[in-house]
Amino acid sequence: MQLDDYRKFLNPDVVSRLKSMELRARLVVEGFIAGLHRSPYHGFSIEFSEHRQYMPGDEFKHIDWKVWGKTNRYYIKQFEEETNLKAYLLLDTSASMGYASAGLTKLQYASYLTAALAYLMFKQRDAVGLVTFDNKISRYLPPRSIKTYLFQILKELEQVESNDVTDVADTFHEMAERIDRRGLVIVLSDLYDDPAKIMLGLKHFRHKRHEVVVFHILDPMEIEFDFKREMIFEDLETGERIATQPWHIRYEYRQKVRKFIEEYKHQCRSNNIDYIQLTTSQDFDRALMEYLIKRRRIGG
Repeated sequence: MQLDDYRKFLNPDVVSRLKSMELRARLVVEGFIAGLHRSPYHGFSIEFSEHRQYMPGDEFKHIDWKVWGKTNRYYIKQFEEETNLKAYLLLDTSASMGYASAGLTKLQYASYLTAALAYLMFKQRDAVGLVTFDNKISRYLPPRSIKTYLFQILKELEQVESNDVTDVADTFHEMAERIDRRGLVIVLSDLYDDPAKIMLGLKHFRHKRHEVVVFHILDPMEIEFDFKREMIFEDLETGERIATQPWHIRYEYRQKVRKFIEEYKHQCRSNNIDYIQLTTSQDFDRALMEYLIKRRRIGG
């Protein structure tokens, strides 16, 4: 398969037409890895995740000479406790995630990205867990690193549906108390809850010394509000309806959404939390690269 053929699998619409979550995850990751070789990140290797670069004080006998032959750099093989990062993928399945102005819902996009992240993490030999939640935790699969576990996670992602109201903050607090060892927490959500409460939940993870990445996933129309005719809008969680002429409120709406996003961005930055805002029309490579940069920064 040509490189450009692989790259097309980073497109959400193309991925949505594939038959299974396993196929989606594999082809997204393969497309991403193929694209690395043509990107500004050329040489950003994920091939030696079970190694780390030689540091002064390391025993010379642990240098892997085969890796040196390929890279001309000194790497030592890590011991199991050094490589086994525990990662927790927290996927919001509340009713608001079921929205789509066209094409994929936010939940579909988030579930495909979650599957690709899990696939890439297993490729990195990390232990991966999955949490799905709405107003409470629906499913919790604790982190494991055995290859067969990936298929259990992907099967779970095949079955997710959007339902019930959101209570993001309570889920974060519960998980922060449940996770007993420092790990990487990745949140995929539209963050439609009280921002102050959500930030308290995210800061709870940081207080427990976890690394945190937030993928804030929105539909393009939720940002641009570019509706052309009179509309009736319905709250997917409460059922409340309102009729309006969108062009009359578009400017004020956009200002509020920008403020909403900027506030999360500012608060996350202030608390050493990685914040990445995505729309459901964006290719998956940006999110995967953000994860990979984070993974390199925290070691491994």
